[in-house]
Formats: sequence, C-alpha cells, structure tokens
Amino acid sequence: MEFVLEPWHWFVLGVILILSELLLPAFAALWFGIAAILVGILNLIFPTMGFTTQLVIWIFLAICCTISWFKFIKPLSVDKTKAGLSREATIGQVGMVIQINLDHDQIKVRFPMPVLGSDEWNCRTQSIVQVGDRVRVIDILGNDLIVQLNSIQNEK
Repeated sequence: MEFVLEPWHWFVLGVILILSELLLPAFAALWFGIAAILVGILNLIFPTMGFTTQLVIWIFLAICCTISWFKFIKPLSVDKTKAGLSREATIGQVGMVIQINLDHDQIKVRFPMPVLGSDEWNCRTQSIVQVGDRVRVIDILGNDLIVQLNSIQNEK
C-alpha cells in the first residue's frame, strides 16, 4: 500500500509553512507553503496522483516560486542599487568628467569621495560633455550611473 496524502494535508502543510515565515528570517518557507497549497489544489483536481508525483510537483513548484520571487518580483519592490546602497545616497553626487568617447557611449567620471565603493565610474550621460565638466548623478540604471551636466555649472 502506497503512502497517500490528501488535499487537506497539503493545505495544512502550506498554512503551517506560510505562518512559520513569521518566525523565520530567511523568507524561504513562504514559497514552500505556497507550493504546498498549489499541490493541494492539483490533488483536488487530479485525485489519482501518487505520493511521489505530489512530492516532485511540490519541489518543482517551490523552486519555481523562489526563482520567480528573486527574478521578477523582488527587483520591483526593492529600491536599492546592485551594491546594496540606497539610491538616495548616490543620486545628487557631483563628479568631474576625466575621459569621454568610451565604449557604448560612456564617459569616465571621478568623484571626490567614493560612490558605491569606487572613485571612478563609467557613466552614461544625457547631454554632451567635455573633459573637465562637472556632472551630477541623476539616476542609476543597473550598474550604470546616469549623469547630466551640473546645473550650477550651466548657469555660469
């Protein structure tokens, strides 16, 4: 006789795992709980599924939920740079253009204090700049700093 899990077993397991997320700081049990509830729903639809099939589907769905979180949902919900620093600490920093005409239409900017751990950055600009111009960071796009001419310099 094969070991059988009923749909309600999966629902209870899912709820326990989701509630355990309140106690665990890892943020991993949630995805296993969601996967367990989905297996319970599938078990309601296909009641002849064996235990091994249910277990494999649960593991597969848990991995898919976790990957989906890190790939699609988390990047939208976290306003941090790739280095883990807040955007607010970087945007507004002023540096000097030290090289132009780099690959991919980038310029090299040197900042007086390290920005995200480095004094010099390859940046993208929204305006034409020359070596010696002062630029201000206005945005971060992936690993690129987006800069524009410093507005104080434009007034002179």
